[in-house]
Amino acid sequence: MNPTETHIVPNIATPQRLQEYGVGIFEAIPTKSALKKALKKKHITVDGVIASTATLINGGEHITLRIPTETKPKKQLDFPLKVLFEDEYLAAVHKPAGIEVSGNKFKTLANALPQNLGPSQLSGATTPQPVHRLDYATTGIVLVGKTNSSIRALNKMFEDKFISKTYYAVTIENMKQSGTITAEIDGKPSHSEYKVLESVPSQRFGTLNLVELHPKTGRRHQLRKHLHGLGNPILGDKDYALEGLLLKGKGLYLHAYALEFEHPFTNEHIHITDELPRKFKKIFSTY
Repeated sequence: MNPTETHIVPNIATPQRLQEYGVGIFEAIPTKSALKKALKKKHITVDGVIASTATLINGGEHITLRIPTETKPKKQLDFPLKVLFEDEYLAAVHKPAGIEVSGNKFKTLANALPQNLGPSQLSGATTPQPVHRLDYATTGIVLVGKTNSSIRALNKMFEDKFISKTYYAVTIENMKQSGTITAEIDGKPSHSEYKVLESVPSQRFGTLNLVELHPKTGRRHQLRKHLHGLGNPILGDKDYALEGLLLKGKGLYLHAYALEFEHPFTNEHIHITDELPRKFKKIFSTY
């Protein structure tokens, strides 16, 4: 029998698209991306009619989720991960360069999580799921939810900017010691803060800088675009490079170094760090 969940919409003040209203109403699909996927696969009906992201919710509707049972056992990805933090609710792992966080490929961080994390013993335990993304070439911390309620809570905390993120990057050419960047990205407000920690001369690039970064918004490629806009692109960034100043074969020098937040269930202050990759340390001996 296929798993089924039903939600009856209460009276609501203003109509909403199902894409917005439906986030978190079902235990089996706690995130916006999971909701979109379920709608695309036609797993959700409203009053018996197959729904889409544009279906309008006015109040009183019966929204039903039916997920077909898998007929084949899911193949496991054997990919060891460094676990930086773990409890019954959530975990943090190191993402190496060269792997997607999630998506349609078999080799993703998401597919490697069940083999690297212990199953939660709490009510609502589910397959561990990343609650944010890092680019394919970026290294560093990825936060993971292990229960349906923690996945929802962590998604909300990212949305409400209750999780502080620190990145480190190596940039090229001379730059100011610190600053704030508020250039829009794709027409949306964006905010990044930076501080130069160390600079060394480079025969090819003029100067290489170790930069601490604090993104206050979460736009796609935000830090990479903001630094390129300053004229100080990240070393090894093939998408946002200055002409003739691309370092090939060494990867992107961008690392998600720290996450800091209040645990949504234990109220413990959590500060997780992931040490700088060796290639950073080869340039800046102090670190």
